[in-house]
Amino acid sequence: MASRLQQLQSRAVEVSKFVSKHGCAYYKDLLEKNKQHIVQPPTIEKCQELSKQLFYTRLASIPVRCESFWKEFDAVKHIWRNRKDLKIEDAGIAALFGLESYAWFCVGEIVGRGCTFTGYYV
Repeated sequence: MASRLQQLQSRAVEVSKFVSKHGCAYYKDLLEKNKQHIVQPPTIEKCQELSKQLFYTRLASIPVRCESFWKEFDAVKHIWRNRKDLKIEDAGIAALFGLESYAWFCVGEIVGRGCTFTGYYV
């Protein structure tokens, strides 16, 4: 365990040296590649305006998202009504989707709490 920790620590030192040496050049290159997305002049007022635009644009997209959700829900209801015609491939896909949902929500919660089931560190 101690050797693994030393390997991890030495790797972290290597990465930090690399970032300190090449980080500034990467930052400049990233800004240069994406300069069409940068608003000039970059002021606080412009940032506040853009954040308000983003918020209200997202708010305006809620009805479209709700309509899309209900279309998907109707499709699921249709499949459920005709479940006798369901093929094994479709059932397998549904099972994999359920397993993936479980992993994202439940297992993610466990990992987020520090890999404990009770939420407390033991």
